Amino acid sequence: MSLSSTTETTDAPKTKYNRVMLKISGEALMGDQGFGLHPPTVQRIAQEVKSVHDLGVEICMVIGGGNIFRGLSGSAQGMERTTADYMGMLATVMNALAMQSALEGVGVFTRVISAIRMDEVCEPYIRRRAVRHLEKKRVCIFAAGTGNPYFTTDTAATLRANEMACEAIFMGKNGVDGIYDKDPKAHADAVRYDTVTYDDVLAKRLRVMDASAIALARDNNLPLIVFGLDEPGGFRGILAGEGTYTKVQG
Repeated sequence: MSLSSTTETTDAPKTKYNRVMLKISGEALMGDQGFGLHPPTVQRIAQEVKSVHDLGVEICMVIGGGNIFRGLSGSAQGMERTTADYMGMLATVMNALAMQSALEGVGVFTRVISAIRMDEVCEPYIRRRAVRHLEKKRVCIFAAGTGNPYFTTDTAATLRANEMACEAIFMGKNGVDGIYDKDPKAHADAVRYDTVTYDDVLAKRLRVMDASAIALARDNNLPLIVFGLDEPGGFRGILAGEGTYTKVQG
């Protein structure tokens, strides 16, 4: 008597990452607009996140607020820096709520967790509760930065990634597919790095993240993967070991 094969085939690629942080800028939500939110773009990014979530990967997110208000630019125009930074934090909450709506529209349970208390619209940041959400396969969107002025959302993403025990930070960029030795939009001869060290990023001022965020990632040996967010399927593909990206590591 012959036995039928018990091997199952699946289209889902394998990934070595179980829990990751996805950091995107607020400008990524603008689409072709010069300001604010572009709903089709928000929906597209939500679908990208869902495709990775469907692999069983636990996902944290941090979204910047530059499409609505950037604290540093407000300060440069004469506004008091602390006030400007708090306004920027509030902008990240608006973006987080928009992304939550888009994700839940495609069937992904999501929690917005704010470093500044605003209980009517989102949860306060409590580390153990956030970890539990991830274990229940909910996407956690961390908003309002670190809750402190003078810190960027890059630093907030690295801080939360460490607190949540993420295995890597995925940084989605618009218009570029990794880290280059100079601006590829302005220089046709720009060369992309496949891998680069944290110290080289700092020494060469490669403008991936701010120096505080890079130093925090380096000190905790947290890999940073920079990829093109506007490449369809790019986030999922890189998790499967495909695609083009730059990896920052020790």
